[in-house]
Amino acid sequence: MDTEKYLGFSQDEILATLLDLGLSLLIAVVIFIIGMRLAKFFSKMVVKILEKRDSDKGLITFMKGLVSGLIKVLTVITVFSQLGIEMTSFIAILGAAGLAIGMAFSGTLSNLAGGVMILIFKPFKVGDYIECQGEAGTVKEIQIFHTVMTTPDNKTIIVPNGPLYTGNITNYSMQPTRRVDFTFGFGYGEDFKLARDTVLEIVKSHDKVFQDPEPFVKLGSLGDSSVNLTVRVWCKKEDYWDIHFYVNEQVYKKFGGGVEGLSIPFPQMDVHVDGRLKAPAAN
Repeated sequence: MDTEKYLGFSQDEILATLLDLGLSLLIAVVIFIIGMRLAKFFSKMVVKILEKRDSDKGLITFMKGLVSGLIKVLTVITVFSQLGIEMTSFIAILGAAGLAIGMAFSGTLSNLAGGVMILIFKPFKVGDYIECQGEAGTVKEIQIFHTVMTTPDNKTIIVPNGPLYTGNITNYSMQPTRRVDFTFGFGYGEDFKLARDTVLEIVKSHDKVFQDPEPFVKLGSLGDSSVNLTVRVWCKKEDYWDIHFYVNEQVYKKFGGGVEGLSIPFPQMDVHVDGRLKAPAAN
């Protein structure tokens, strides 16, 4: 028996093959170790970046798992390729499956992407009062797939994050100050200066109304039944409704009761009867 031959291969060929296999295996192990460490490193980096941005804990956990998982998958594919395992067919099958799943869950993926964008860019936060998708309420929870709001009458509204992020959002709580707008009417022929000074005195009497910028009271329009004053005052956002109700109440007391010689007009129609018209004769 030829000791230098085994199953048709020489000892040198077998040794070279083993060395190649050993080297590939060693490189694969090194790639695997480096890949796992990179996954850990980049996931920690993402967590630090999001924590500095004061991001939601749900987003931090999601992004950490996503980054770590992607790097680990790429590492495993690279290791298999290094070992000579054909991955082309597997990747093609995986891609086709991913496409099918993506089409089946397109709405869910859209909501996922919207949730991630909301948590990263923060067009609103928990506690803000917002208006979106035809709904308005206070934000109670921002989850990955949907946002939960409650209305002033304590109804719960769940809005999908996909259309929420791509649509218009009005955030009433983002700015520290707000402007309160009013329109008050008084009768034609009544004293304009008296009406203006009375309203100005009312808005300035509230201690939460800013004096800088100065309250704005001007003649806004000449209506069908009234002369209309346009009133604008600034305040802290949390004082908006307090001032809104106070000013309306005080203006009604002054104008409605005619205390200041002013009145709140209402729509009127003058009807003139022509006495020349005769009733039709009875048959």
